[in-house]
Amino acid sequence: MVTVSISSKLHDSIPDFRVGVIVYHQLTVTQLPAIIAEKLPLYYQNIQLSLETQPIASIPGVHEWRALFKKAGSDPSRYRPSQEALLRKIARDGAPHSVNSAVDLNNFFSVQHSIPMGIYDLDTLKPPVIVTIGSVEDSYNALNGRIVNMEDKLTTIDQIGAFGSPIVDSKRSCITTDAKNALQIVYLRPSMSEDDAAHMLQKIAEMFVQVHGGDSDWSIVR
Repeated sequence: MVTVSISSKLHDSIPDFRVGVIVYHQLTVTQLPAIIAEKLPLYYQNIQLSLETQPIASIPGVHEWRALFKKAGSDPSRYRPSQEALLRKIARDGAPHSVNSAVDLNNFFSVQHSIPMGIYDLDTLKPPVIVTIGSVEDSYNALNGRIVNMEDKLTTIDQIGAFGSPIVDSKRSCITTDAKNALQIVYLRPSMSEDDAAHMLQKIAEMFVQVHGGDSDWSIVR
């Protein structure tokens, strides 16, 4: 199991902060199976329709995570939690952009549970991994094509440097069809009970392995 911890700096700002950690081995990343890919458009269409009458900021998972961003020291209206960004894209475009089976499934889980999630090519990382609040030295080339400075933002680092966050992840750690092993960070809502969090992580891991093969281990890190 990959060692993942939460820094004292983050615990000082958010004492009840937790993440779910799922490690996958011997994956085959391609495109989503047809049985899933055919159902996702209708799922996202239903969400798009519901967002016509429900403000995104009022969704419990979004509301809770915006509050966590403020506690960490960042402005959630400028740097949005990733599941809020996904919901805004669904409201605007009807669905997230399809990338590959791992990213598409990760986005589905994030929308389904209304929490940020990151999926990373484990072989690009140099553990241990620490979830923390970034400093002025922490930055990376992000998937949105920008150099993102992680000062006062929730971020995940390894021995090389920052590589992910519940905002946007880095190109260095992105998962592609070449990936064989993966690390998934599930940014739990503090209001979620331990039993509910464990049940969710188990179901996520099971579905991910059903699609990609291989095996998984999961844990809750406090």
